[in-house]
Amino acid sequence: MAFIEIRNLVKHFPKRGGVLNRVVGKVHAVNGVSFDINQGETLGIVGESGCGKSTLGKTMIRLLDPTEGTIRFDGHDIADLGPAAMMPYRRRMQIIFQDPYSSLNPRLTVRALLKEELSFHKIVPPAELEPTILKLIETVGLRPDSADKFPHEFSGGQRQRIGIARALAVKPELIIADEPVSALDVSIQAQVLNLLKDLKEQFGLTVMFVSHDLKVIEHFCDRILVMYLGYVVEEIDADRVHEKAKHPYTIALLGANPIDDPDDRRPLVVLKGDVPSPYNPPPGCPFQTRCPKVEDRCRREMPPLEGDGHRVACWVVNEPADAVAAGAE
Repeated sequence: MAFIEIRNLVKHFPKRGGVLNRVVGKVHAVNGVSFDINQGETLGIVGESGCGKSTLGKTMIRLLDPTEGTIRFDGHDIADLGPAAMMPYRRRMQIIFQDPYSSLNPRLTVRALLKEELSFHKIVPPAELEPTILKLIETVGLRPDSADKFPHEFSGGQRQRIGIARALAVKPELIIADEPVSALDVSIQAQVLNLLKDLKEQFGLTVMFVSHDLKVIEHFCDRILVMYLGYVVEEIDADRVHEKAKHPYTIALLGANPIDDPDDRRPLVVLKGDVPSPYNPPPGCPFQTRCPKVEDRCRREMPPLEGDGHRVACWVVNEPADAVAAGAE
């Protein structure tokens, strides 16, 4: 049994309009997603902005209530639990938000915000609060005098370290890292990524790492889920993504990455067409409006996510037209 088991997870947001502000539609943010995360594993979620990555992570730890589906955490289904029943699980799962400034209370010092969390969850006795706070600050690479400073007195990278310290304070087993370095300078991103990698090993954490940057995902993760318009279109091991990626969208993401070798003059891959609206997604494959390999069947039928270990949702990959024609004969 996997540590995290997600089955057919759906999250739709109502769209309201008219004079009476009635529900006139819905945003299809996450559409029937299924996957597992093993204990101690780092799973990467990658895709363009608006593909449902962050919504998936927030729904998975019940910051958002799912529309449908099953969320099994360590063998327990938490999808329908109320606030009181969820409380024992809250300290076992934490999130590091994308914006390290807006996620911190500007009126609290670092000491106060860590003390508040430690006290609420009764992590340590009152007599051990102060040494525990100082230890957390040291663990994320900040100076001891940081304890008495407010969030606005820190740089972006330092604020994200405070966010990491807050997530670690309750001794969690699962951490959702929601684009934790996208708001930081490139020179600081590597420092925060290396810190997260060291802390994962030190505390034996299970991590779900959300990012739109495939290079960051490759560096940090064991396995990758590629999302497009709320669907998972490919699942693949991170160390095989360059050689074994099959879905046209994954290949396009790889082709759009900056090339490390200055002598390699391969052209960047530029997708044509527009991303469909999540209010009114097209029938069939969600990638059909931009796919260079689209077939008639792609416009009519949704391809299933198939494969053993390496899963792909694509008719062209899983059931090529020539193979289907040969079978019909």
